[in-house]
Amino acid sequence: MGFLQGKKDAMITIKDRYAVLGQPIQHSKSPRIHQLFAAQTGQLLTYEAREVSAEQFITMVTAFFMEEGRGLNCTVPLKELAWRYADENTERANLSKAVNTLTLREDGAIVGDNTDGCGLVADLMVNHGIKLAGSRILILGAGGASRGIIAPLFEQAPQSLVIANRTIDKAVNLATEFGDKGNVTGCGFAALAHQHYDLILNATSASLSDQLPPLPDGLIAEQGICYDLAYGNQPTPFVRWGLAHGAVKSLDGLGMLVEQAAEAFFIWRGVRPDTQAVIELLNAERSASC
Repeated sequence: MGFLQGKKDAMITIKDRYAVLGQPIQHSKSPRIHQLFAAQTGQLLTYEAREVSAEQFITMVTAFFMEEGRGLNCTVPLKELAWRYADENTERANLSKAVNTLTLREDGAIVGDNTDGCGLVADLMVNHGIKLAGSRILILGAGGASRGIIAPLFEQAPQSLVIANRTIDKAVNLATEFGDKGNVTGCGFAALAHQHYDLILNATSASLSDQLPPLPDGLIAEQGICYDLAYGNQPTPFVRWGLAHGAVKSLDGLGMLVEQAAEAFFIWRGVRPDTQAVIELLNAERSASC
């Protein structure tokens, strides 16, 4: 009887395995976030960060799912590789041509999704009370991060959306690709002079190397807001730029990180965690570490 009970208890405590892959990945708060979600919702799971290069991606992902892993998050530089790897992709993943969430379905298929855009919109509108309808939005950068947020932003009916990038053709091509979604144009950074925007989103990778895109003065409209998709324990260069140039709010992407993680958690577990409690805790932790 004792043996059978011990065996039963062992089966009960088996935890589903999840992970985030990227390079670099040491700074990632995703394991902490998912551990908080699991504790909050009573879910039995493990979640770890793994350093994976683009060259290692296919081998690592294939091995993870063969070893009965249940789901993966993918970050820089792996999102486009994850989109190509998945057996099936959601509509929002195909629009962005990038995947940050892979799920092993019961039939063995790997399904790709992109939760970045809905995570950003939730943080802007729900957590910060920012109105997107009728707004003039500027996105800095024309890479995968920008591609993942354009369609969800247009769902909120902004007045216009401009994509600015160092390589002008890349911005113009991305704008053309989303031309059926609304009023969107692409340009270089120099063309931004004398323009004003209600919301400026930094979707470049500049903050990861403590850099700043080449921005002219006067970009921020009255009561305008700046938002960096990156985050850190210290304010990013773009967050500091926004504050120095008169933004009424200049925010980083910690809330977006938590919100996109909550969407992935819901996809995997069918339970939606309380993001506000987690954001408050993470903000308190990074304030204490400064």
